[in-house]
Amino acid sequence: MRAPIGDFDAATPAPDCLDELTAPVADAVRHWSGAVPADQILYVETDPQWADTAVFVEHYGRELLEQSANCVVVAGKRGGETTLAACLVLSTTKVDVNGVVRRQLGSRKASFASMDTAIGETGMEYGGITPIGLPRDWPLLVDSAVADLPWVLVGSGRRRGKLLVPGKAFAQMPGTVVLDGLGV
Repeated sequence: MRAPIGDFDAATPAPDCLDELTAPVADAVRHWSGAVPADQILYVETDPQWADTAVFVEHYGRELLEQSANCVVVAGKRGGETTLAACLVLSTTKVDVNGVVRRQLGSRKASFASMDTAIGETGMEYGGITPIGLPRDWPLLVDSAVADLPWVLVGSGRRRGKLLVPGKAFAQMPGTVVLDGLGV
């Protein structure tokens, strides 16, 4: 099948290539529910040497810069308690950790989680973290600009491979809060 965005050799419905995904991502696809069917989540094979955004768009299509999103893990702290959450913003923006995230989590302080925490808690590779397959008790904060896109390129749980997902699917995931201005 041809990918709806980007210059990829082929796109495969994620339920048909679960072996290409990390265990938490494959499990989430296997148990997917929502208005967007699981077979509309597409997997595209990519080379990990081109995983970083600038190099990636040069190789797979410049238009992807405006159609890709980064998923980052954040930690909000208040009174000795730490809350982990994920934020999904367009790759052309940065997460407003000290404003929107801190207020949404009700934290005194918010910061990006350490690499060890991010990969340890998600079971995904750093640089490939995706909202699909995150721990169910985590809030997922999604910038409204991501939810409004017809297709969004996100990580697949690994640095090799990406997922193409209808933007509205992220707004319908459990624990999701769609926010204006999350990405600045």
